[in-house]
Amino acid sequence: MRAPEWLTARPVAHRGLHDAARGIIENMPAAANAAVQGRFAIECDIQLSADGEVMVHHDDELGRLTEGSGPIDGKTAAELKAVAFKDTPERMMTLAELCALVAGQVPLVIEVKSRFDGDRRLVKRMAEVLSGYDGPAAGMSFDPDQVVALRELIPSRPRGIVAEHDYTEPDWPKASAAQRHEMTHLRHFFRTWPHFVAYWVDDLPSAAPWIGRHIFGSSLLTWTVRTPEQRARAARHADQMIFEDFRPES
Repeated sequence: MRAPEWLTARPVAHRGLHDAARGIIENMPAAANAAVQGRFAIECDIQLSADGEVMVHHDDELGRLTEGSGPIDGKTAAELKAVAFKDTPERMMTLAELCALVAGQVPLVIEVKSRFDGDRRLVKRMAEVLSGYDGPAAGMSFDPDQVVALRELIPSRPRGIVAEHDYTEPDWPKASAAQRHEMTHLRHFFRTWPHFVAYWVDDLPSAAPWIGRHIFGSSLLTWTVRTPEQRARAARHADQMIFEDFRPES
C-alpha cells in the first residue's frame, strides 16, 4: 500500500514555504504561493471552526501568531478570517480557499489536528471540500481514529499516520493511556492501513516505521527537516522529507 509517486517525488514544505524574516508566515497564502513557485508539495494543518468549516491553522488556540486569544473551535469561520496576524496582513484561509489558490499545481499533504475525542466532523467537512478538488491531495493525522475516518470517508485519497517513537502523558495529554499505547510502534496498522508513515526525523532510524515500510509496503516521509544533519538522516532512511528553514536544491 505505497503512496502514489507524486507524494514522494519532491520535498514537502512544512506549513508551506514560510520565512518569518521576510513576512511569509506558516499556513498563510504567501507560504503556499512560495511553495508552488518552488515546486514543493505543501504540508498544512486543519482545524474545525465553531460553525463546522475547515480552517488552515496549526494551533488549537489563537495567540502565538495572531492577535487575541481563545480556542479555534470557539469562533466561526467568518470570525477567524477576521483575526489579525502579528507579522502579516494576510488572514487565515479555509481549506477550500487553499485548494483554489493551489489549483492542483503541487500536492497538498493535509494534517488533521485532533483532540483524541473521536469527533469526525473535521474529516467529514474535509471530504466535502476535496470531493470538488481535482488536484493531488493526501490526508494524515497523529490520531489513528482520524486516519480510520480518512480511510472510511475519503478512500480515494492517500492517507498517512504521523508518528514518533514515544508518546508520554505530558507530551500527549489529550490522548488516553490506551490511545498512546496503540500509537506506539504503529500497533494500529491493521486498523488504519496507511499508505505512508510520516515519522519524526530525530527518531530515525527506528524499528516502528520499518514495520510499515518493509512489511506492509507503506512509503516513509520524515518531519521536520531543518538542518543539514537531519537532511542527511532523511536521505538515508526515508523516501522523502517534510522540511522547514532549510531550502533543498531544486
